[in-house]
Amino acid sequence: MITRILDQIPSQEAEFIGLINNAAMLEPLRPIDQCSAAEISQSLNISLAAPMILSSSFIQQTNHLSARRKIVNLSSGSGSYPAPSMAVYCTSKAGMNMFTQCVSLEQTGQQNPVEIIAFDPGMVDTELQAVARGKSAEEFALAGMFNQVYEAGQLRSPRDVAMQLIERMDENSDASHVIHTIQSQ
Repeated sequence: MITRILDQIPSQEAEFIGLINNAAMLEPLRPIDQCSAAEISQSLNISLAAPMILSSSFIQQTNHLSARRKIVNLSSGSGSYPAPSMAVYCTSKAGMNMFTQCVSLEQTGQQNPVEIIAFDPGMVDTELQAVARGKSAEEFALAGMFNQVYEAGQLRSPRDVAMQLIERMDENSDASHVIHTIQSQ
């Protein structure tokens, strides 16, 4: 898939090529013992394995280029803070953070290293939020908290996050290829 996309870009003329890994699956939102193997597998495949595969392919397919290259992995506070009934989601985000750090170290010393960062946009008004708010307290213990944040107007708009993400894509890393987990204001 990456090859088809990159084939459409005049890569020899490009000054910058980036990959944004934003795919994630919130479900299953239940205690782990109530999650099926298929649900766990599907969530981890979408939220963690797919971005790893895309990143690997992106690096392989762009190694010959002189253009600046950057991968942004969408992270979440859930990757650092455990939450009941969110074991699969939290684990995938923690895995994404670790993956980002590992690739950053691998790229150190490369001729044209890929910059890679984990970007935590904070709480954003997305479909994932709506799913969490739509659960009953019996189904999902944190549903009330998600509703409170929404009702208090504390969710960021997807547009604002996209604008901040574009700014981060354009920035050069302060330290050579060191992970920067960006927390929103």
